[in-house]
Amino acid sequence: MPLWHVYHPPGAYTPEQKRRLSGDITGFYTRVGLPEFYVMTLFHEVAADSFHVGGEPTGTAVRVTVEHIARHNADPQARRHTREALAALLAPHTTGRGLYCEFHIDETPQDLWMTDGIAPPPSGSEAERLWVRENRPVPY
Repeated sequence: MPLWHVYHPPGAYTPEQKRRLSGDITGFYTRVGLPEFYVMTLFHEVAADSFHVGGEPTGTAVRVTVEHIARHNADPQARRHTREALAALLAPHTTGRGLYCEFHIDETPQDLWMTDGIAPPPSGSEAERLWVRENRPVPY
């Protein structure tokens, strides 16, 4: 389950821009086999007087925190690839629009996660493929 928190200035994103960004995020993960319902994106508007960079208020910064739970990368090269791919995904929605952007990724232990009271199936398993097909948690 990837969970994205996008902290941004008021008015930085229209509802349609939010849909496009969350759609790009969802597409990134479904291409590697995750169910759509795993992907959650939360948009948080933060006023300039409450959003400081380097000790100064800003109305042009976007800060993204990403929690990876369903998949983890142990290989340094794979981690770098993920970081670069997510930077490229964000660019048209942030730096490409003149917004300063910073993000980081946390990896939450998989054994501390449930969906609708069901522990997720093992990665790549038939049960996980069922969750992808059904786009919902299914007991297995």
